[in-house]
Amino acid sequence: MKRIATLCVLAAALGCAMGAVLSSKTLLFPTSVAGEPTLVAQWAGAPTAPPGGSRAERPEGNPGTPADRFAELSPEERIAVTVYENCNRSVVNINTKTVQTDFFMFLEIPSEGEGSGCVLDRQGHILTNFHVIDGAREIRVTLFDGKTYDARVVGVDPATDTAVLKIDAPAESLYPVVFGNSANLLVGQRVFAIGNPFGLERTLTTGVISSLNRALPARRAGRQIKSIIQIDAAINPGSSGGPLLDSRGRMIGMNTAIASRTGESAGVGFAIPVNTIARVVPQLIQNGRVRRPDSGIARVYQTEQGLLIASLVPNGAAEKAGLRGFKVIRQRKKQGPFVYESQTIDRSAADLIVAVDGQPVKTADDFLSIIDGKNPGDRVVLTIVREGQTRQVPLVLESGD
Repeated sequence: MKRIATLCVLAAALGCAMGAVLSSKTLLFPTSVAGEPTLVAQWAGAPTAPPGGSRAERPEGNPGTPADRFAELSPEERIAVTVYENCNRSVVNINTKTVQTDFFMFLEIPSEGEGSGCVLDRQGHILTNFHVIDGAREIRVTLFDGKTYDARVVGVDPATDTAVLKIDAPAESLYPVVFGNSANLLVGQRVFAIGNPFGLERTLTTGVISSLNRALPARRAGRQIKSIIQIDAAINPGSSGGPLLDSRGRMIGMNTAIASRTGESAGVGFAIPVNTIARVVPQLIQNGRVRRPDSGIARVYQTEQGLLIASLVPNGAAEKAGLRGFKVIRQRKKQGPFVYESQTIDRSAADLIVAVDGQPVKTADDFLSIIDGKNPGDRVVLTIVREGQTRQVPLVLESGD
């Protein structure tokens, strides 16, 4: 995995959680037997009084049963223990092998990387970050029982730093994570991370949600990952790709980055919200990629007034809608036996986009965020300024990469 000085793309893997339906038609991820997550008070019977007596009543040197020790914990400790016991088997360790070329491009130098992930289903699909497996020639996944399996890439989405792998493991060895809901999170809410920092398997760290709706630069130029969850739970190299859990063991995010000057945890971590992952994963499993709506606008320039269209995709949605980009004027001049060809660009002919469906847009990311919220085939209305006049231009989105 690659490190970045101020934003190290290393995510904290958080134990696997419980409960979410991806759509009314597709139930990709399991809920608990009753359809609700296991309550923390149900673990180990959660006795109200230790069956073997309190610690003071037990003979010296007798630690008591696990239920005894659980009953003696504080309520906060019981929650943490329960989340870990319910979820740690869903967390996997991911090892990759890549080949890097030396400075002079003569030698290929093998290198290894580590990351985290979690089990999606009993068919062997594994969720992790795209940056964990980016460029890997070999990927191996180790389950909670210590058994290691070769993995193949099913699909990747660099725009959300998400990847899905597939391993051929027995169904009884796979404990799927359960998705929660990241739409109703609160700052200050308790969170739990289970990952493999520095290769230390299934490590639990705890903290709170420090902030919501952060944005991180995506691996696609000009894009940002929105609605990022900021946490203070310690996450370190090797934790990338693991789930972030709430107090009921439900996955609410996938840790993907830390803000650090040293490459190690400084108490500022970031997780991709699970609702974003829930939209992406079904497409990765089915198609290997995410099919996003395409406006047919190839390039824009950001101005103080809006987005000036520079170029359009030939025969794309924008061109079909009658939008205009820069006009290229080519001229041929003859001087003696030589012929010269020149071109000038007329920017005055280009349309200026100021809003989409009534929402003002000032940056390319504003525009892309609105378009990404649509589906191929949807109709949007662009408010443009052409030759000093404001116009409404309807545009039907097409399917893009």
